[in-house]
Amino acid sequence: MGLVFMRIISIALAVFALGFVACGDDSNSSAPSVPVEMGEFVDARDNQTYKTVVIGSQTWMAENLNYETENSFCYNDEYSYCTQYGRFYTWTAAMSACPAGWHLPTKEEFEMLINAVGDSITAGKKLKASSGWFANNGTDAYGFGALPAGDWVVGNWGAGSYSPINTSAWFWTSTEEDSLLYYALYLFYYDDNVTFSSVPERVAISVRCVKD
Repeated sequence: MGLVFMRIISIALAVFALGFVACGDDSNSSAPSVPVEMGEFVDARDNQTYKTVVIGSQTWMAENLNYETENSFCYNDEYSYCTQYGRFYTWTAAMSACPAGWHLPTKEEFEMLINAVGDSITAGKKLKASSGWFANNGTDAYGFGALPAGDWVVGNWGAGSYSPINTSAWFWTSTEEDSLLYYALYLFYYDDNVTFSSVPERVAISVRCVKD
């Protein structure tokens, strides 16, 4: 199911949900069943500091990448959003955006993360940040802190459009489905799932780097 179609569903559900929900269930989950270790990493390219987290055998950035490259963008073209949510990258830009010693995760590496925290039906609740979502905030039980940054889509004539900032999180993988589509992990506010979708290059979304 494509990102643009899912965006339409997300907006429609957001409007519907306003009628009966004011906030998500922020109750804590049980303690993580795999090792979790928080740390920090300084990107030598621009001296930005990122939180990191060890989940199982993997070390992840616990924040969205915010390194400026060609074909990367701030939400609504406002720099303050980059500070909070990181930048959006096209797939080609994302492939070389991570600092030395880190890389854009493959689909299989994201699947390892999902399996480490549970399964695809429950992992969203545990990986989402505990605030900032339109509804159904996560527990952030593993410190991953997935924020609902949304996405940016290039129009047919070059103009871009942004999705609502508090309804979805999208993360590139380095795995190609074919020459035109690339896998991305997404989370939405209305359930606890994590799902993979095929996304075209003209879409710009968030990047989470994983350590080599």
